[in-house]
Amino acid sequence: MARAVLRPRFLARPRAPEAEEPARPERRPLPLPLRLLAMACAFVFMVAFAVVLARLTLHPSPASESLTHTNLHPGRSLEAYLDQPALRDAVKQIGGNVLLGVPFGVLVPVVAPRTRRMLRVLALTALVMLLVEFAQGALVTGRAFDIDDVILNTTGALVGYLLLGRRLSRAVHARRPAH
Repeated sequence: MARAVLRPRFLARPRAPEAEEPARPERRPLPLPLRLLAMACAFVFMVAFAVVLARLTLHPSPASESLTHTNLHPGRSLEAYLDQPALRDAVKQIGGNVLLGVPFGVLVPVVAPRTRRMLRVLALTALVMLLVEFAQGALVTGRAFDIDDVILNTTGALVGYLLLGRRLSRAVHARRPAH
């Protein structure tokens, strides 16, 4: 008769592949009618957001023309905001730019399934915001290009993606099979 040898767990032989724990169950997307409704709503919100973005950023401001300066150095505008005596103005400028990016992080992964990954959402947001800033600097009186705005908007997209965009995207779109 063979004797059973008891071994501490860290010395135990590895299990055979078929004995491993089953993989987590795959999340299923919403039923098709709800997915289509979610995508349609996200598209409508994206269009509405684009209109609001255009009105906020591409509206001429002749009164502030003398106050605007192009900023190509990351952090320079943030430093100027934080050096203001009124903290409220700094919070308004910084918070407003962060909030302006949040809808991208929430809506882009739902509207465009190929951009569901975080880096793609951030790259798309940065590209769109760079274009907005270029348009502001080149075409709009009283506005200027500011790289800090692009950074803050992209940060807002990251926040939106992490808080809601990733979950919404998973609910609306099925995961791609691994190759």
